[in-house]
Amino acid sequence: MPSVISTDVLIVGAGVAGLWLNARLRRLGFSTVLVENGTLGGAQTVKSQGIIHGGAKYALHGALTGASEAIADMPRRWREALAGNGELDLNGVRLLSEAHYLWSPGTLAGNLTSFFASKAVRGRVDQVKGDQLPPALQDPRFKGKVYRLSELVVDVPSLIERLAELAGDGLLAGQNIEPVIENDELIGLRIDGREIHAQRIIFSAGAGNAELLASAGISVPAQQLRPLHMVLVKGPSLKPLYAHCLGGGPKPRITVTTHPAANGEWVWYLGGDIAEADGVARTSEEQIAVARKELGNLLPWIDLSQAQWATLRVNRAEPAQSGLVRPDNAFLADQGRLLVGWPTKLALAPDFADRVISALENDGIKPGNVPALPEFARPPLGETAWEQLLP
Repeated sequence: MPSVISTDVLIVGAGVAGLWLNARLRRLGFSTVLVENGTLGGAQTVKSQGIIHGGAKYALHGALTGASEAIADMPRRWREALAGNGELDLNGVRLLSEAHYLWSPGTLAGNLTSFFASKAVRGRVDQVKGDQLPPALQDPRFKGKVYRLSELVVDVPSLIERLAELAGDGLLAGQNIEPVIENDELIGLRIDGREIHAQRIIFSAGAGNAELLASAGISVPAQQLRPLHMVLVKGPSLKPLYAHCLGGGPKPRITVTTHPAANGEWVWYLGGDIAEADGVARTSEEQIAVARKELGNLLPWIDLSQAQWATLRVNRAEPAQSGLVRPDNAFLADQGRLLVGWPTKLALAPDFADRVISALENDGIKPGNVPALPEFARPPLGETAWEQLLP
């Protein structure tokens, strides 16, 4: 085994950003090594709701934001990849829903005029009724309105599994990651004592970027963490629902996605406003009580008497923004041979890869003639929160 391994691009962090980028680079002919010190997608990706946003929820009050524009093309790109004819071949990844929905309780139905007037959603929203409604809303007592968004929801574990297949021989499980510095420049990393050099090194490790940057003596870009307190509900009476329920503010009152559990039951994964500031301040018991009351008010026909409940705290890692606001796009910073970035949302993984590939092109970095990689120990797949927390 060589004392030093060479590769074109060395990536640290095998969440959706690192895995998607790795697959794109390999398809372009680059030699890559993707290092992960935990499980594949396990830190943040597998905790996402799997929604491939098209920007609609960012225009709930008719405001066309940067986020609305930047993310608008993501559903098309993901659909092409899922069909096997896009920038990646994601054929075989499970699609949980062909659409995400906007669900307006009857009292709020009149507040959507500015939303539908927005350029961000024009032509991408259709009202649905009757048997076109999501199964959980097909009850005579439902009095609200539902709009179909041209978004989709993917099964994140199957996505991670497919992206891991596309990684080929380049996945490396490594616990101790140290910088290799030569002439005051980062030229590679020492992974569990094994030195790997690369033309470019990319930190895409989510919350782990902060520690990686500190170890390399780099303070910019800074990182921020925006916390969430998500709710998990599992039970025999649950039916599929993928929807933003509107409230009175600029954010969805509650966002529901539905996921298959190993025992055949459905799990509702609840985010939106309920999981943000006030939700973060609540204990798990308080958060469950609020969620139970919300669902009881919004969906009184759903029998939750046998449901199991849990909560999950998630820290969304992002580049630091003034006022802790949500970044509009995927983010990439150039530090010489080192590139540091965050996709900021699952849906923006293709945008993150675009930015890295553009940076490589601008620097004249092309696939090199590097030796074949030795056989690596591969990191395991991440496990969903509902399999860990709900029996």
